[in-house]
Amino acid sequence: MSRPLHEKSSVDTIRARFDADVERFSKLETGQVAALDGRLMLEQITETARVCCSGAQRVLDLGCGAGNYSLMLQQQFMRPLDFDLVDLSQPMLERAQQRLQDASSGTVNLHQADLREVDLPEDSFDIIVAAAVLHHLREDAQWEAAYAQLFRWLKPGGWLFVSDLVEHTDPLVGALQWQQYGAYLESLDGPAYREKVLSYIDEEDSPRPLLYQLGLMQKQGFTSLDILHKHTCFAAFAGARPASRAR
Repeated sequence: MSRPLHEKSSVDTIRARFDADVERFSKLETGQVAALDGRLMLEQITETARVCCSGAQRVLDLGCGAGNYSLMLQQQFMRPLDFDLVDLSQPMLERAQQRLQDASSGTVNLHQADLREVDLPEDSFDIIVAAAVLHHLREDAQWEAAYAQLFRWLKPGGWLFVSDLVEHTDPLVGALQWQQYGAYLESLDGPAYREKVLSYIDEEDSPRPLLYQLGLMQKQGFTSLDILHKHTCFAAFAGARPASRAR
């Protein structure tokens, strides 16, 4: 990523792009395709959530898009779950709500908001899913504040699951990983598609290394930290808020 943080896209610009892309993100085959192993990470997270949070009732889906992660969680649990959906895009929220209400009798609450500004109750969620959303954070202070808030929003014993674009600690390793990801994009739809995706990543996103984020989780008090999947510039990982210690 070469573009300075202060030159990255504004929240309004990012919102407009997602407002115009609801149909693509409403299909598992297309909504996850630009994320290498996107479908696999979705399955890893939702299956792990079912195993580790078998008694879960309330789910927070941050950056829910058209609802793919929430829908897969609902399918995994095979009983009604209650969802709070957060996204910048109102059309995305409405599509996610429609799809979930068609699949379950659980409640669905919508929050059109930026992750950095949304007001949610603490100690409230059994599961939090943050899929392809944290990479929009910018300075270190935003990253630290976000992980602190995620910890507080969880109930004691609750779990956080993250699926996201990641950077790399060593620049040579990072350059190789981005080269490999670019080759994957080109295999999907040619050089123009590769340049399109990498261009909007450079304009919009500011991912951080996986180890940096695991360090922030450990600092906040998350335990049971685990990497569920890692391939080039994408990773899925998880951690729990301890059941016996409040903050």
